[in-house]
Amino acid sequence: MASFLRGKQSGVQNDLSAAVVPGLFSPEEQSRFGINSQISCFAYDPVQSLLAIGTNESHYGPGKIYVFGQQRVHKWFAPPRPSSIQQLSFVANRLVSRDSRHELAVWDLNTGDQVAKYTYTQAVFTLTDPMLDWVLVGLLNGDVCAYDLDRERPALLRLPNFWRERDPHARAVTFVGMQLHPRDIGQLLIAYSHGAVLYSFKQNAPVKFFEYTLPAGAPGGNGEGVGSVRKPKVTHALWHPTGTFVMTAHVDGSMVFWDPKDGRVVAARSLYKTRVNEPGGAAAARADSVVPFTKISWCCKENPDDTALLVAGGHKPDDLDNGLTFIELGPTPVYATSSWEVLTNHFEGKRRVTLQTPPGAEVADYCLIPRASPHFAGAQDPIAILTMLSSGELITMSFPSGYPISPTNMLHPSLTFVSPYVQKMAVSTLNRDRWLGMVEKRDRGEPILRGGAEVTKRRRWYDWRNVVQVAHADGTVRIWDVGYDDEVENSALLQVDVARALNRYDSVEITALDMADTTGEFAAGTRSGEVVVYRWGGNKFFGRDEAQPTASNPGGLTDVASRAEPSLKEGLQPLVLYEMMQGPIKVVSVSNVGFVGVGSEGGFFSVIDLRGPAVIFQASVAEFSRPEKKSFLKSHSHSGSSGTKDFPVAIEFGVMTLEGDSYSSIACFVGTEQGKVATFKLLPTGEGYTVKLAGVTSLSDRVIAICPINADNGHAAAATGSVVASLRDGRQVNGVLVVVTQTEIRLFKPASAKGASKSLDDALCDVAAVTEIPQHGFALVCLLTDRSVRAYTLPGLKEIGRKPLPQLDASRTGAAALTKTGDVFGWTGPAEIAVLPVWDDGTSVGRGGLRNSRDTLVNPALACPPRPTISNFQWISGTQYVSPTDLDLLIGGPDRPASKRMVAAAAAERSGAGAASGGSGAGGSQEGWGDYLSRQAQERMEKLTIMGDSVDKLQESSSSWAGDVNKYVKKQQRGLLLGGLKKSFM
Repeated sequence: MASFLRGKQSGVQNDLSAAVVPGLFSPEEQSRFGINSQISCFAYDPVQSLLAIGTNESHYGPGKIYVFGQQRVHKWFAPPRPSSIQQLSFVANRLVSRDSRHELAVWDLNTGDQVAKYTYTQAVFTLTDPMLDWVLVGLLNGDVCAYDLDRERPALLRLPNFWRERDPHARAVTFVGMQLHPRDIGQLLIAYSHGAVLYSFKQNAPVKFFEYTLPAGAPGGNGEGVGSVRKPKVTHALWHPTGTFVMTAHVDGSMVFWDPKDGRVVAARSLYKTRVNEPGGAAAARADSVVPFTKISWCCKENPDDTALLVAGGHKPDDLDNGLTFIELGPTPVYATSSWEVLTNHFEGKRRVTLQTPPGAEVADYCLIPRASPHFAGAQDPIAILTMLSSGELITMSFPSGYPISPTNMLHPSLTFVSPYVQKMAVSTLNRDRWLGMVEKRDRGEPILRGGAEVTKRRRWYDWRNVVQVAHADGTVRIWDVGYDDEVENSALLQVDVARALNRYDSVEITALDMADTTGEFAAGTRSGEVVVYRWGGNKFFGRDEAQPTASNPGGLTDVASRAEPSLKEGLQPLVLYEMMQGPIKVVSVSNVGFVGVGSEGGFFSVIDLRGPAVIFQASVAEFSRPEKKSFLKSHSHSGSSGTKDFPVAIEFGVMTLEGDSYSSIACFVGTEQGKVATFKLLPTGEGYTVKLAGVTSLSDRVIAICPINADNGHAAAATGSVVASLRDGRQVNGVLVVVTQTEIRLFKPASAKGASKSLDDALCDVAAVTEIPQHGFALVCLLTDRSVRAYTLPGLKEIGRKPLPQLDASRTGAAALTKTGDVFGWTGPAEIAVLPVWDDGTSVGRGGLRNSRDTLVNPALACPPRPTISNFQWISGTQYVSPTDLDLLIGGPDRPASKRMVAAAAAERSGAGAASGGSGAGGSQEGWGDYLSRQAQERMEKLTIMGDSVDKLQESSSSWAGDVNKYVKKQQRGLLLGGLKKSFM
């Protein structure tokens, strides 16, 4: 009976929810976009072109691992136990992680499953190599262990703390890091807190110790304690790309370069000064504290002898240039023919450049993006740098120039949520045909991520696409199709630069967004009171940076077409700037018929006609609500006594026949903070339009949503071009408003009919929308502050169902969005949203809760390039080279069977040899698998021994040859002398 009475009171004669049964109400999480918590680490695989991101555990959830490829390719990995991910690396198409629980885990990239794990005692560092089936694990006490990736178990190898063995009296010698020789995998550089050690796998012993000692009078990196001898602690140790030198970095800001052959210091410098290890000089002027080093990479070009250093940290705390430091060293001098002074001068560098990062945040970590090679510690020929700030945000820069690279269409949309953080989000349901035509033409560099392949999904039959608009802290807005877990036909992202349109880049905070669902016109409002309107089109200033400076025009419109991005040939172009300047912009609404409604926190409402363009109406909320003020105070005296200023919070355009009219007109509905709903008529006058107040209705409290609907069929009573054109023919739309406030739902005929209402008593409403369930009808959906979503019939307002959404962040339910397709977009953390379809209409895909992506990450046809080896000169000079295959034997021992990769390679070699011999061999010996592996192990051991013997014989032969040469020279000298004497006496 109550439903029947509400229908009569509201003027809606038909039951718009007659076929909407409770079984259709089934809110389930479909997908997530963004990063669940603060980023803690990342890794890049140049072979597969994949990026892995690890996050910290927080109250928003446990640490997770994300792997991203090209476009929308992604997969996530969730550790079984809550923990923070601390280190990631790609090895042989697998992912290796180390977490805060000291657990080493191996993940299958294609399935997303954890295939192996092992927990160490205080593991602080892991080292992998693309050509090895081993993970070297550094423990806090200085020991180094090995994990067998092929057999998925710990190996027997365990290296002790060599520094403690060298100096048993040293205190608190802890592990810092390690790195394999870039060319000779048989040498391992281990960094301890007190110094670095060069360990040889072939000799099974440390062969060099590097201890940095500053004599009295030497300034060191920070100039502290100049009068005494110091031994600064080590923070990093790394190899020169060819292995010619070793570098150690220290807590005092010193970077020390060593000769690994004899252990001598070649040079020592800080970011600012050179020869800091020598007593006296200008470098010892005064003491300056420095920021600790966070990461250092010894980069190289395609030619590994042409090198540079990329340094995070090491600068002065008050230095304004607090980004990454690039020190170009240039071509490395030939060690064998260069003097010691030439080698020392080389490390003074050719130039030092600071790659700027945003002020107020330090660089916490970075990841180089090499062009092709996974070797040389991932630092050969990089094209870009992915930088993580202490705030958790990501910045992408070109290498080595440091120019910002927009992540739009370069990285997965989820990564844009932290590039930088999001200020505002809105969702519009765009016509599919309109969205398919919105494909940007923009100049951009080569893509950063090219790996993986998206799984084929079926196309959903909806003609509407949920397009999200995400505003970031740098003043950019990215716009893209979220999809329905279906095939996204236009997966590219659009980008608009609001900061550029405003012609300023400081203090740009976007507070309001809206996009017209048919025309695609877009508007963004800022906290400083400006609105920028964008329209799709070509850029007549393409390729030219000709932004025209203009004088401020408060209250007026300014043409900002010249402020289009020079690289954007076709896309959303800035059309007009409206400087409302009446406080922060609270709400904007873009109609499909050329009108834009704007409301500010200063209490003003404006209408812009884009046909001029011109501001055709502006008024204060206090002015147009005055006729209702007296009756409002009588029935709601508490509202009037509060003294709170009223301002617009919701604006909608529609077409309907208003109460008392005999014709339909374009209407604009404005809801306010204090519960007023004002109705304005937009009437044509000559070549333009005028705005006239039709009436005001008072509700209980802040308006959350205004939904104009057709009372006959439930469809939106939207102001579209076709509907407005039909008004000339006398068409009428029997419309009503569905208005939701924090505590009330009301259906009424505008402008001032009372209508029907329902109270929300147990929780406040934050978001609401009238949704369509295809082939079933329409229903009102509300998201409340208790994180529950509820559905109500129309016009009866009977509850269809309710369900809690515990995954949503309770503090941000007011920032969620609801679409007319019944999809909830809610925040689950500072930089992650969940998409939850409310209705299960039988056409949806992916029901059954949140599931991992089925995208393919690994392309098995892509092979890792061979590891660089030592040069011929190094081999002749006596360097005992150990190959990755030899290292398998040295670490695993002779009893360990060959790895699966080795078996596959050996099988390929044997099949090739068999084909070359013509396939004969039916009567030959049939060697068993076990015999074959035993023979291979024996042969490898013999080769190592033969290699050592050969080098010894080469040394003996060289010594014998040198002796013969000396004898021959002496004989010739004696002959010349005797010949001269004979001529003198004869």
